[in-house]
Amino acid sequence: MAKDNQTKVTDFILLGLSNDPQLQPLLFLVFLVIYLTTFVGNAVIMVVIKADPQLHTPMYFFLSHLSFADICYSSVTVPKMLVNFLAEQKKISFNGCIAQIFFFTLFVGVEIFTLSAMAYDRYAAICDPLHYMGIMSKHICVRVVLSTWALGFLHALINTIPVLNLHFCGPNVISHFSCELPPLLQLSCTETTVNKVVLFATLLAFGLSSFLLTLVSYIHIISTILKIRSAEGRQKAFSTCSSHLIVVGLLYLTGFFLYMKPNTVSESMPDRLISIQYSILTPMLNPIIYSLKNKEVKTALGRMLRKFKFFK
Repeated sequence: MAKDNQTKVTDFILLGLSNDPQLQPLLFLVFLVIYLTTFVGNAVIMVVIKADPQLHTPMYFFLSHLSFADICYSSVTVPKMLVNFLAEQKKISFNGCIAQIFFFTLFVGVEIFTLSAMAYDRYAAICDPLHYMGIMSKHICVRVVLSTWALGFLHALINTIPVLNLHFCGPNVISHFSCELPPLLQLSCTETTVNKVVLFATLLAFGLSSFLLTLVSYIHIISTILKIRSAEGRQKAFSTCSSHLIVVGLLYLTGFFLYMKPNTVSESMPDRLISIQYSILTPMLNPIIYSLKNKEVKTALGRMLRKFKFFK
């Protein structure tokens, strides 16, 4: 009987951000611009880092992988969101929903683990500069990046597999613009305690541990910076990690607010707007923050543009 019930729901309806037909074209245009900005901005960061030998350092190696993760992260939800803005029925198939949850969780994991690696890189550079190149050798950096993807994959697998054991017999309306795990669990006809426990446990094991690693790194970084006697030296040291600190704040504050509150439902419009911040706007803002606040990236971009004669 449970299996029969499961077959009743083959598609889900995504409520999105508005039911007003007149707003759909405007929302489509706004999020199309955001997506193109995200894609182009992160792609430019990757190309500049690859093309400029002066940026072939551990910090920019991690930044290029963060940019790649941002492109993937945004591409999981926004293209389907754009299609639904113009569609009469805002549907997503059951398999498409599960795939969206898996890849969204994967790239969120990669994002937070990469940010932790970048925090540790800044800790090594500022707190132990004499041994920096040994601590963050190319071989170690590659292993760290591979580890972030392995952990991201494990994070996604642990959260997605239990969903396959759930039965959905109706209703099939998801109060969100994408298939995120918390609102989907509200539609299950079967008990979801295991899923909620797994979700909370992975948030603690992966999210909180990553956050604590970042926090401890920055406690040591700030302590070391404050010991620098010259104001110019303090400013130079802080400028190398200020962009990263802003990005970390944007992601963790919004993500933890939604997933760590007592009843994680994400049904209200404020919750959906907060989801937009960490899942759509943050990947767009990352390259803007890193390029505007980073002289080395701006200088490298200028060299590349002059090389290809975009301007004299």
